[in-house]
Amino acid sequence: MINQMVPEQDLVLIISGALVVLKLGGESMKLLILGGTRFLGRFLVEAAKSKNHSVTLFNRGNNPDIFPEIEQLYGDRDGDLDSLKNREWDAVIDTSGFIPRTVAKSCRVLNHVKHYTYISSQSVYEDPSEPGLNENASLQYLPAKRIEEVTRGTAGPVYEHYGPLKTASEQAAESELPGKVLTIRAGLIVGPHDYTDRLPYWVARVDQGGEVLAPGNPDRQVQLIDARDLAEWIIRLIEGRVVGVFNAVGPDYRLTMGRLLETCKKASGSNASFSWAQEAFLMENKVEPWGEMPLWIPEEYPLPGQKKPWNGFLAVDNRKALQYGLKFRPIEATIADVLEWERNRKRNADRNAGMKKEKEMKLLELWNETVI
Repeated sequence: MINQMVPEQDLVLIISGALVVLKLGGESMKLLILGGTRFLGRFLVEAAKSKNHSVTLFNRGNNPDIFPEIEQLYGDRDGDLDSLKNREWDAVIDTSGFIPRTVAKSCRVLNHVKHYTYISSQSVYEDPSEPGLNENASLQYLPAKRIEEVTRGTAGPVYEHYGPLKTASEQAAESELPGKVLTIRAGLIVGPHDYTDRLPYWVARVDQGGEVLAPGNPDRQVQLIDARDLAEWIIRLIEGRVVGVFNAVGPDYRLTMGRLLETCKKASGSNASFSWAQEAFLMENKVEPWGEMPLWIPEEYPLPGQKKPWNGFLAVDNRKALQYGLKFRPIEATIADVLEWERNRKRNADRNAGMKKEKEMKLLELWNETVI
């Protein structure tokens, strides 16, 4: 019945029991993407182009050959914004705002826009120990004086203070452009061109076959979102002039680490077998969570400097995003595409995440001795 009541191109939502129709499509928009050539940005470009929107990129010019047909403006988020002045865009997507000073600067220059999307992170939450964090949960905080100290001389990520700086950047955008900001608190973004190597490490390692060292409990929940699904959804929200804060994580069911690795195995057709080492063993052998062992955050042990285990970091509440039309392709499709990209990938340097093969082999030997 709904499809007969509204145009096919509109987005139909059921929010708190009420039918809401967002008017999508129609006239082409002029979009400016701050960044746009590395990972999520490139899929935002493709999603916008597929809807016949006009796209301009603003970045430092490090990857000018990715979209040669698209207007690309060059500058520095923390300094030279001259190329953005005296220009008109309908909406802006900020994929590269890591500190509040640069976000505020871009917002002031672009204060004529009707809509500003800020790509934030679920790292903003103050207490990731409890599953089910929603958009109203308490956020990390850093005093303004301390922000000035830790960000002086840089516009890039300051990973030691990543969460609170994202919080302050969200607030800077809303302060400069009140009522115009869509804040996307993204979880782990995956897909082809994933330079973080977190999911690619597992896809490639399982593809190699043999005994694979796997972390902790195979029934432990993990969350991730395909960059293409995220990009397509963001463009739809911009078309509908949606503002507010959203946890952008997936999927829409409880995905486990065991299922994820088994899906990697099925996609590759390898003979991989998984040895699920207990967390105590991994901690005793100084295995670094998340970086060296991607997608693993201990359930039983707090991370260094923390009081409680982060059992909610990969289990946040995405119900609001689902109500606003976030959809996910099957995890099998994402992994198959990452595998294809990984097999054709040219890498001249070490991975950004994942365990060295020599260390994995030594740990497997030690682990197997403990379980005999």
